Amino acid sequence: MRSSTTRPPSTAERLLLGAIGLASFLGLWWGMSASGLVAKQFLPTPLDVLARTQYLLTEPFAGATLPEHLARSLERYAYGFLLAAGVGVPLGLLMGWFRWLDAMVTPVFDGLRFIAPIAWVPFAALWFGTGIGGPIMIIFSGAFPPCLINAYRGARFVDAKYIEAARMLGTGSLRTILEVLLPASFPAIVAGLRIGAGLGWQSLVGAELIVASAGVGYMMVQGQSNISTPTVVAGMVAIGLVGLVIDVFLRQIEAFVRHRRGLA
Repeated sequence: MRSSTTRPPSTAERLLLGAIGLASFLGLWWGMSASGLVAKQFLPTPLDVLARTQYLLTEPFAGATLPEHLARSLERYAYGFLLAAGVGVPLGLLMGWFRWLDAMVTPVFDGLRFIAPIAWVPFAALWFGTGIGGPIMIIFSGAFPPCLINAYRGARFVDAKYIEAARMLGTGSLRTILEVLLPASFPAIVAGLRIGAGLGWQSLVGAELIVASAGVGYMMVQGQSNISTPTVVAGMVAIGLVGLVIDVFLRQIEAFVRHRRGLA
């Protein structure tokens, strides 16, 4: 009987299929713009966007070049994501170990985690204006839940025999968390960091559209105000490429951790 499963594509096949998909997308984009179905003012061709990107790499727009806007965005992102990971991972581990802390934090956390990060923008604008604090708050609200949830689940599903062995040796709670729970939960933690990193990057751009005076999102808003659609699309491409680099980097770390622990 023929198997219902199919052979996964090789690396070369994946690259070829990816190239076909990208070429199809660019061809559709080019066709819609060049055919006049959508005015170039609102949908520039890929070449128009490429030319505008080259210009933005060296010439300031909205007070800075594209690399400078990206640097400001990445600075905010680093602060917000590191804060989310620095609070979410330890808190998740502690909630997985101490049931009383889990019972105390979970109702509040469950009520807040379903609020979209963009919903915090009015508060960020009121509290921080256009300073760095507002975007950091928005990034934190997007990246924090996955970091906490995965650390919590990793701690709760640690093999009981490791916990029992630590208790038999008289290991205290703090040492058990650091030497048993943390290493055993590490694959789940890294997976949570990867998800949080993506959500944090998306949240940053949403924040910069409203509560920032520099950054890629701010550049896009200024491009829209000046009816410079190529500038807006160039910003979108830059956002997508940086997000892809972040995800690939964390995906490699996740694969390495899973391989070292014999999970892949």
